[in-house]
Formats: sequence, C-alpha cells, structure tokens
Amino acid sequence: MTPTKATKGSWDASAVLERLKAEKVRWVELFYTDVFGGFNQVDVPFETLEADSFVSGVPKLDGSSVRGFRDISDSDMLLVPDPRTLATIPWNPEVGGTIRFICDVRVGGTKEPYAHDPRWVARKTEAVLAAAGYDRSYWGPEVEFFVFDSVHLLPSYQGVRDAWAGAGYQIQQSETPWHDGGESPTIRFKEGYHRSAPTDSLLPLRAEMCNILADSFHVTMDAHHHEVATASQSEINVRFDELVPMADHIQDLRYVIKNVARRHGKVACLMPKPVYGDNAIGMHTNQSLWSKGKNAFYDAGDAYAEVSQTCRYYVGGLMEHSRALCAITNPTTNSYRRLVPGYEAPVFIAWSRGNRSASIRIPAYHRGRPAAKRVEYRTPDSAANIYLTEAALALAGLDGIKRKIEPPAPVDEDIYKLAPAKRRQLGIRELPGSLGEALDCLQSDRDFLKPAFAPSLLDTYIEMKREEQLELNLRPHPYEFYRYLDV
Repeated sequence: MTPTKATKGSWDASAVLERLKAEKVRWVELFYTDVFGGFNQVDVPFETLEADSFVSGVPKLDGSSVRGFRDISDSDMLLVPDPRTLATIPWNPEVGGTIRFICDVRVGGTKEPYAHDPRWVARKTEAVLAAAGYDRSYWGPEVEFFVFDSVHLLPSYQGVRDAWAGAGYQIQQSETPWHDGGESPTIRFKEGYHRSAPTDSLLPLRAEMCNILADSFHVTMDAHHHEVATASQSEINVRFDELVPMADHIQDLRYVIKNVARRHGKVACLMPKPVYGDNAIGMHTNQSLWSKGKNAFYDAGDAYAEVSQTCRYYVGGLMEHSRALCAITNPTTNSYRRLVPGYEAPVFIAWSRGNRSASIRIPAYHRGRPAAKRVEYRTPDSAANIYLTEAALALAGLDGIKRKIEPPAPVDEDIYKLAPAKRRQLGIRELPGSLGEALDCLQSDRDFLKPAFAPSLLDTYIEMKREEQLELNLRPHPYEFYRYLDV
C-alpha cells in the first residue's frame, strides 16, 4: 500500500476545454451524489461549458427534487464540475463523443458549498484531518456485489395498488444451486471464493468492467475475483487513494458495474443480503493517516501488530462510535440481514491483527513495511454512501486520537465461538441489530461528526431513514406467511 503522489490543485479548465473541443466532444454528463449515495446526472451540450463553469458552476439543479436536499421554496442550486474527474463514457456512441465530470453542489444564491452535499462533507473532513496534523489519508474500500441473470418482483414497484397481489421475489443466476439449467457449473453455498473459469461465470464481465474503469475512467485497478457466495458474488479492488478521490473512484466503480451488467442483459446488485443462507456483500474499508510523508499508524517497536499508539487511539475511536457509525456504514434495512453470526460479517465490536470475526482488523500481510500499515474496518456494506462513510470513519478515528481512547485488548479467538459470558468478560459489545437501532445510536452519539457533518444533514438523514424502517415494518413479509398462516 505504498502511496504515490496524488495530483494536487485544480487542472487548467481552459486547457481541458480546448482539448475536448479538438476531440469534437458533443455532450457532457454532470454527475453529483445525493445524501444516500445515489449517482445523479444531467447532460448538457459541450458548448454550455465555459472556463468559468468550473468556478461559478452550471445552474442545472433543482434541489427540491433530490433526496435529502433543499425545500421547494429555495431550491436553485449549482453544479461545479471538478476537472480532475474527467472521464469518457464508452457506451452510446450514437450520440457522439460524451464525457463526464463529477461535480460539487453549491447553493444558487450565495454560491457557497452546500452542507448536504456528501462530496463537500468529505472535503471538509480532509481539511479537519489536515488541521489535526494529518496532511493525507489513504483509503481502500473493497467493493463486493452480485450480478444476477434476472430478478422478478411481486408486487412491482407500483406500490399500494399492487399490494393485493402478494409479495415476493425470484432470483435467477446460472451458477446457483437452484438454477434449472445452464452452461455454468453450480457453486454450492459458501464455496465460491476464488473459483476459476468456467465455474466463475462472471469472469469476462468483471474483466470488462475493470478495463473500462482503467481506460475510460482513469482508475488504477488492483484485483478482481469471485467471492465466497454463489450467484456470481464478486469483488473488485481499486488501488488506494486519498479520501475524496477514492470516493469518486468508488462511485465510478458502482456506475460501471451497473451499466456493464445492464448492457449484457443482467442485473447488478449492491444490496447487502439478497440471498438467504449464503454470504452477503460487504465493503471492508482500509484506511491510514499520514503526516509529513510518514505513516502515522506504523511503529516497528510494537510486538503485536507494528501499530503506533496513534493507530491504537484511532482504533479506540472507531470502536467507541461503532454502533452510531452503523447508521451510515450500513444504511439499509437489508444491511442487518448481513450482520448476523456465521457469515464472516462482523457482528461484534473488537479488533485483532488478523481475526476476521472482529470488526476491525490489522492486516498481517505486510510486516516490516511501514507504508502498508493500515486499519481495515469490516462493518460497512456496498449500499453505503462512500463519501459519508469515509468521512464518518475518519472523524470517529480522529476523535479517538484527540481523546486518547485506548481500545480494549485485541481478540485473536473466533468471537462467534466464544460463550456469551466470555464475550461479556472481555467487554465485547454487539453492533445494532436493525436500522432503527442504529439510528437511535446515531441520534445519541453524533457529536464526533460535528466538524464536517451539519446538524441539518444528520437530522434529515435520520428522519428519512426512519421512514424507510417504518415502510418495511408496515408490510407483511413472505416468510411471515410461511410461519404464521396456520396459527
């Protein structure tokens, strides 16, 4: 995980525009992220952009129509393209040359950064870290996902008027044990890890995704492989980068995964737990803080894991705020179908140098390599808003450093096999069991987020997520019919 020097400052917007004009680009896609991680876009003719657009913004956003943004009475907003995020859209060549920029969101009247813009929260967090003496932080989320041949829903998305028809879903994927025929060999539950072709039916699609990310989106790739579960559970790793650029890369990764799958007639799924009885998808997030070119997490003199006292305090902060963090790192009701014992997802708040049943791990691959020392936070899943996730984790760890929160002793045993009394003796707490419980934790433990998260953003986030929880609670579940129809 040795870092390379990242590009600093802004690219020359005029030079970028001149180059794109020479390449006869016709359309520009302006992307931005809503509060819950959705990648939204508006397409404008190339002639719409001027050099000043990269400073003053493009007035193409009605904030009242975006989840978690503005009220209808004051909804004019601006999109400010970041020239460093220039990428080529490789599909739909029939519309002419198309490029895209990721944008920051600003308030229309004042042109000030918008406090509910997740990318702005991540930018503020970088500034908070710098003010604390950590001029760089490096991040490496590991994105997992499924790709299904088809997903049939009952009822459809039409809502209440279809409720009389019942409720259910059917997933088809050629490598699953329940598939009724196909070319791919079956992968039994929990036996998919690092499977090779032809058993790994998604290998060609993943390679296409990675090539597009490298060639068109300028993302440095690290690895891709089949994961543990059946149904083409996969993982794609992007080479680590600084906080905001890495969040941009993850948004691009999600975007490419979905589009490539769709273009092949398949359905990409980043919902954490779509398949009962098998592993779910997580987003283990590697992180480290740096000061003046040195990794603040490394200490060669530490006999346990070569981690510094700063790193231990950072871990202490993550553990202190783990339950509140879940509301951001595990933001859906489905996220808590994953956080159950027995499927490698972390349920217990603990740390270790290699133990995958702990929620925080210090990878043991790179002993004696200062640049590679990092913390792997294993709780997040791929449904999380990556900008808010990285920001919240950084602020939790920084709070641990500031308050000198010493973590408990590391746990090197399989925590799932420990008796409850032993876990209590070791002071091992559990993560929340539902989205509602996680939101309660965030409501009571949110001060550590104040340096970058506006109170109004957290209020809006909690309120809208509680509505999600309520909507789930209101609806009968198919399994309830199986269990209770004959009571």
